[in-house]
Amino acid sequence: MTAITTTVDLPRLARPQTTRPLFPDVVRAEWTKLRSVRSTYWTIVAAAAAMIGLAGLISAVFVNRYNQMSPADKASFHPVAFSLSGIFLAQLAIGVLGVLVITAEYSTGSIRSTLAAVPQRRLVLVTKAAVFATVTATVGIASSFAAFFVGQSILSGKGIQAHISDPGALRAVIGAGLYLAVLGLLALGLGTLIRHSAGAIASLFGLLFVLPGIISALPSSWDNAISPYLPSTAGQALIGAHHGHANLLSPWVGFAVFCAYAAAALLAAGIMLRRRDA
Repeated sequence: MTAITTTVDLPRLARPQTTRPLFPDVVRAEWTKLRSVRSTYWTIVAAAAAMIGLAGLISAVFVNRYNQMSPADKASFHPVAFSLSGIFLAQLAIGVLGVLVITAEYSTGSIRSTLAAVPQRRLVLVTKAAVFATVTATVGIASSFAAFFVGQSILSGKGIQAHISDPGALRAVIGAGLYLAVLGLLALGLGTLIRHSAGAIASLFGLLFVLPGIISALPSSWDNAISPYLPSTAGQALIGAHHGHANLLSPWVGFAVFCAYAAAALLAAGIMLRRRDA
């Protein structure tokens, strides 16, 4: 007997498509998480309202009291920094949001799903930081411009307004938005390190508000040497806020020091995120 062999032509399987880069997918996921949380909208609205509302309120009060002010107070008046005074409250909202961006995932346990979907933990942190910084910088700069024009329109009633083309004015307005963005990154880094909302928020506010008060209680020589390098003082040098100190760092040097604080917090957060369990 002769064996008869037959050949069967099997259908050729299609070659799998090339996978897309991971980074755009993670960006999309982080953007979805950020915009789908109600607290994001409330804190952003609060920050914008603080910037714009206080610019109008404080400028109106200043105009009403202008005729009774001393010549020295009038000479020291800085219309640009004055119209950006709302940044004091806006930074509270942005700081809280920066902490909640990461600690909310730890409190609900969703961080485990995030890290299971994206095992590259540092990529998760970098993407969170990029998305959050973009949002806060956009909102912060837009609010700063609105606050500037609202404040200057009220100050123009006494002829003491500034113009956006004045030296340092544009830098201060954009710098206020950049300050809020970097502050948010600092808060994100602290939130990743501490993992608990209350502890991270307390640490952030202590760094921004309590520490300057402690330093100011030291001898004046120590105060003058240390205060310019504190996070809030260094960061707001870009705006022109003096904080009662005459020896502030130059605007961009101070902002670089502030960025170094945020970078250090994010670097430490990235190291600990990789070493610790979720």
